[in-house]
Amino acid sequence: MNTETLQKQLVGWYGDGSNGAVPRPEQWARILHRAPDQAITLINFFKFREVADYEDGGAHVSGSEAFDAYAAVSIPTMKRVGGEFLLVAPFEALLIGKDEDWDLVAIGAYPNRQAFLDLYQDAAYRAAFTHRTAACALQKVLIAGT
Repeated sequence: MNTETLQKQLVGWYGDGSNGAVPRPEQWARILHRAPDQAITLINFFKFREVADYEDGGAHVSGSEAFDAYAAVSIPTMKRVGGEFLLVAPFEALLIGKDEDWDLVAIGAYPNRQAFLDLYQDAAYRAAFTHRTAACALQKVLIAGT
C-alpha cells in the first residue's frame, strides 16, 4: 500500500486530528515518510480528565480508569508488534522551561516504521483507542530522532 493510501486509511480510522487526540494528516506523513528501517521513539505526555468523556456518553469512569482500559489492550499489542515501553511513570515536574502539568509520561520505542504501523492498524488497538481519547483532556506526543 502506498503512503498516500495508508495515510488516508489512518485518518479514516482515527479522524483528522482536529480534536488534538490523534495525529493530523501531516503528522501521519512524518511517520510514513521516514526510512522503513529507522527506529521510532515516541515521548508521550498525558493529562487525564476527571471524568472520561466518551462520545456516546458511555462508561462513567475517571479519565485514569479509561486510560487503564486503553493500556490493557495497547501494552500487549505494542509488545506483539515488536515495540516496547522504555518508561511509563507519573509526571513529576519540568527541570528547565515553562512549567507544564501532566499526569503520566510514557516513552515507547519501535524497531522500525512497520512495527509502529502494525500497532495502529490492529483492529483491537483501534477499538481500544476510544478509551485513550475519552481519558485524555490533553496529550502531547513527541517523535525522537534516532
